[in-house]
Amino acid sequence: MKRMVSAALAGLTFGSGLIVAGMANPAKVLAFLDISGRWDPSLALVMAGAIAVALPAFAWAKRRERSLLGEDIQLPTARHADRRLLIGSLVFGMGWGLAGICPGPALVLAGSGLADGLLFLLAMLAGMALYRAWDARG
Repeated sequence: MKRMVSAALAGLTFGSGLIVAGMANPAKVLAFLDISGRWDPSLALVMAGAIAVALPAFAWAKRRERSLLGEDIQLPTARHADRRLLIGSLVFGMGWGLAGICPGPALVLAGSGLADGLLFLLAMLAGMALYRAWDARG
């Protein structure tokens, strides 16, 4: 039960942060990405804030084996960029640049009932299914 409550609180906090920061507004995200036009640098402050919170949290997690709720801490172990990571990053970046939406804000927008968020979420799930089918071919 503690695990579910903590996950719900973390999700609500994250979603609220996305809304307050403007990351759930595709127009604001696209303005941030438009460095040759009407660039809006305000999301850089959001990213800097996220890094400032995440760095100490990851440093703390590296020194522990279990979370505060007693769960195993599972940190990434890969130390190099492989082909799959580079291609995935490229596809993610293209999607973010075209739509101004990434997975977290897509969940916020879909949860709000907005058609753009629902469409993006469905396209993302379809892409994930296609990748699984392609990857299973071996």
